[in-house]
Amino acid sequence: MHIDLETTAMLLVDVQERLFPHIDNNTALALRLEILLKGLGILEVPIFCNQQYTEKLGVTLPSLFSLLRSKEVYEKRAFSCCDNPDILHALKSSNAKTIIVAGIEAHVCVLQTVLDLIFHDYTPVVVVDAIGSRHHQNLEIALKRMEKEGAILTTTESLLFELLRTATHPQFRAISALVK
Repeated sequence: MHIDLETTAMLLVDVQERLFPHIDNNTALALRLEILLKGLGILEVPIFCNQQYTEKLGVTLPSLFSLLRSKEVYEKRAFSCCDNPDILHALKSSNAKTIIVAGIEAHVCVLQTVLDLIFHDYTPVVVVDAIGSRHHQNLEIALKRMEKEGAILTTTESLLFELLRTATHPQFRAISALVK
């Protein structure tokens, strides 16, 4: 199955100020998230920003939030983004069939969101270099579980070029420059 640009949206999951410094390898993760968000922005993929218990965990990292076209934030208290009826309505309205998922923590909010996306008949695409957990082992186990349950695993660069499909795409040069 190819990931189709026209039927794809993204969920950015809980990349928040008070939790992010505790995530394993967070410097590399921040860079990959930035590239992913810039690339999806260039390709005009809808991105839905989710935040877990903002009062306690803070807002989405400003460096990433500034890259989003829509400044709407979907607040949640449940771990899964899909437990918020507003996000399910937004996904349905976007006509997306494939949902790119990136953020933290892989073994809690990302995992439960992916499982619920599958339940709601979406195809989740997990960008493995754009998710993280406080402990690497939690990330590894979560990735195995997501793949076993039916999620597609990919990387930032692979995803962006798959969305382009050809070197003749009008945004090829912009994406190519971004990943170098």
